[in-house]
Amino acid sequence: MERINLLLPDVSMAHRVVDRLLAAGVEWSDIHILANPNISLEELPDADLPQKSDLLPALARGTAVGGLAGMVAGLVALALPPAGVVIAGGALLGTTIGGAGVGAWAAALVGVSVPNSQLDQYEDAINRGELLLLVDTPQAREEEFKSLIASEYSAADFNSTHQNPPERKPE
Repeated sequence: MERINLLLPDVSMAHRVVDRLLAAGVEWSDIHILANPNISLEELPDADLPQKSDLLPALARGTAVGGLAGMVAGLVALALPPAGVVIAGGALLGTTIGGAGVGAWAAALVGVSVPNSQLDQYEDAINRGELLLLVDTPQAREEEFKSLIASEYSAADFNSTHQNPPERKPE
């Protein structure tokens, strides 16, 4: 998946672009709009917590670091068993999974409270009243959707990120 980032001048233009995207087969859940809190999005797809915060990157980092710490703790337990007790490989797996869980939980708590650092470059424009449109799209259709948006909004200045937004499971 790719993410198309685009600043739109007002709510009216956002409605027109979103309507075109929906007509072209983009799912409602793949369209996200961030705006100044003073702007009413009037039935537009508002960005959720994963788009507004650093939740997902923090979750990934926390899981990796916690899993690594848990694995190290498990290896130490295997190498230095208390009172001569032999610990099997299940303990290593358990500490790795436990560490990953604790790391993910702790990082998620922090990540939800931190604004999405990937969107810092748009902060001034959003404060001025522009709207940030984020569209998650398959890579094969990215150019098609950009052309479609440009046909509705000729001043479109696209910025795609190739950070692979999370894949959704088919419903």
